[in-house]
Amino acid sequence: MAQLVGSLRKELADSLSSCKVLVVGAGGIGCELLKNLVLTGFKNIEVIDLDTIDVSNLNRQFLFQKKHVGLSKAQVAKESALQFCPTANITAYHDSVMNPDYNVEFFKKFVLVMNALDNRAARNHVNRMCLAADIPLIESGTAGYLGQVTVIKKGLTECYECQPKPAQKTFPGCTIRNTPSEPIHCIVWAKYLFNQLFGEEDADQDVSPDMADPEAAWNPKETAAESLASEKDGDIKRVNTKDWARSIRYDPVKLFNKFFKDDVMYLLTMDKLWKKRKAPIPLDWHHLEKSSSPQEASVGGGLKDQQVLGIWGQCQLFRHSVETLYSQLQEKGEGAELVWDKDEPAAMDFVTAAANLRMHIFSMNMKSLFDVKSMAGNIIPAIATTNAIIAGLIVLESLKILSGQIESCRTIFLNKCPNLRKKLLVPCILDSPSTNCYVCVSKPEVTVKLNVHKTTILFLQDRLLKERFGMVAPDVQIEDGKGTILISSEEGETEANNNKFLSDFGIRNGSRLQADDFLQDYTLLVNVLHTEELERDVEFEVIGDAPDKAPPPQANQEEVNNIANGNKESSKQSTSAEVPAQPDDITIVDSDVEEQASSSSAAGAIGVHDNSTGKKIKGLSMIRPVAVQSDYRRSRTTDGRSSRICLLRSVTPLGGGC
Repeated sequence: MAQLVGSLRKELADSLSSCKVLVVGAGGIGCELLKNLVLTGFKNIEVIDLDTIDVSNLNRQFLFQKKHVGLSKAQVAKESALQFCPTANITAYHDSVMNPDYNVEFFKKFVLVMNALDNRAARNHVNRMCLAADIPLIESGTAGYLGQVTVIKKGLTECYECQPKPAQKTFPGCTIRNTPSEPIHCIVWAKYLFNQLFGEEDADQDVSPDMADPEAAWNPKETAAESLASEKDGDIKRVNTKDWARSIRYDPVKLFNKFFKDDVMYLLTMDKLWKKRKAPIPLDWHHLEKSSSPQEASVGGGLKDQQVLGIWGQCQLFRHSVETLYSQLQEKGEGAELVWDKDEPAAMDFVTAAANLRMHIFSMNMKSLFDVKSMAGNIIPAIATTNAIIAGLIVLESLKILSGQIESCRTIFLNKCPNLRKKLLVPCILDSPSTNCYVCVSKPEVTVKLNVHKTTILFLQDRLLKERFGMVAPDVQIEDGKGTILISSEEGETEANNNKFLSDFGIRNGSRLQADDFLQDYTLLVNVLHTEELERDVEFEVIGDAPDKAPPPQANQEEVNNIANGNKESSKQSTSAEVPAQPDDITIVDSDVEEQASSSSAAGAIGVHDNSTGKKIKGLSMIRPVAVQSDYRRSRTTDGRSSRICLLRSVTPLGGGC
């Protein structure tokens, strides 16, 4: 009979007390994880986190108290965890894991790394460091009531970057200013308006109608007479927005009529915009005030921040938030600016009200403060219970690894509701590495379509290599037989190249670049495909495979092109049932909902089918990684069933349990 130490076999308990593990992140998941680790018997733990503690963390990050606000998360988490187990040896780093000090040698001293992060850049980096050090990584994330845990091991499983993930959506200025068609467009507009009125002004964040919109193609001299904008309330010359707001002492009614009546009526004069779209409907404060009734205050019950205010309720919220923000500006003194923060009530109220008023104008269903906060902050609000469940699952997977049973590790998905088998947790067998991955294959290689006459070296470095391919400090040379260096990670060495174009160095269609990141021990070959026919607002396209490889199955080209800067539904009127596409890692797949419902849910209720019978598998509900285009892949649940699962474009963000 095996000897036990507590609930563990003695051999495993000894392994826990002697092994050294790294926890990356000390937020929502990280706090729960540290507590679990010391109570399970882990004695040698290092934790790293760059953040400091904010008041908004205290409702779910239970290692922190009010007295800790402003202090290092990693340091306070260490001190609090030691109270559970004073004999543990915990080292805390108040630093970024992407700091060059934490190189491959640093990672090699650990038996296991556990991620509790909340952003993709850091996840990508830790993934590469663990691949380079050849140590197991347990990746995790939460998104509201949803969560997932998976194990990554070089050569054995998919790495974090094996499945392509959609880049964060960007929106053309004319869409934000003239023709919003989704709630997220109105929320972005409202955040811009906050900065124009109260924050640091940015010329790229103008909220007034865009007369340069090429789609409008209108003649202002011929159509100016059609504008019926009021001359009394807010109809002004288009001068600096903040200066005008100061001149009227931030009168909420005048601000309201300027942005929600006069500017909208100005948009209506650009009549070509509305030939195939539903025209916006201006709002007038005085008319709404006269026609309002107490019953219009809110729609629906539930918690206050989950209620949707009626149109007059939004007006009142707008007025109250403007008055509060103006008071804050006055307290700060002349020339002061406010910084938008999703956790600042007045700022969040302003964005919620302004966004909802604009949604109403453009015939979209309005959103609750909870929904707007989720989209405006690019997060799904974290829930303490979800973080606790996921942290527990991380420890269970770590016990399998330390027992030498990595083959029994699983990707585990936490669902919001039980499926038809009454399961909240759905384990799936780990997938093998993707042969198309540009990170974990033996010779990573990609093809990028761009215009060599318009792409600068600085753009190549910042937008392509760092932002798109997750490098930290790239060195780039041309494979031209001469080893011409374009970019050096040594500061100032190639700074003179920054504003030069790729073509200035003889780079043309078919050229090959070698990009090295010595910190990540990572080399990527980039095949350049020159084109002058990129779509509007698209600066480059990643083909993903080298020219001599067979391309993976993909949707038809028209659909792929349509999604370059947004999803293909972006021209449709939004409804409250739709979830906006968000920039991260997972999509919900729920076979319990009939297939015909999929068109009304951006999260994508789809059918999961048994490959052998072609029949729909009832009750299989899970979260799967997202592909850039619609595709099919095979997965196997732990009961042995082989399933063919459609990967959708629509995504729900994978949070980090912030």
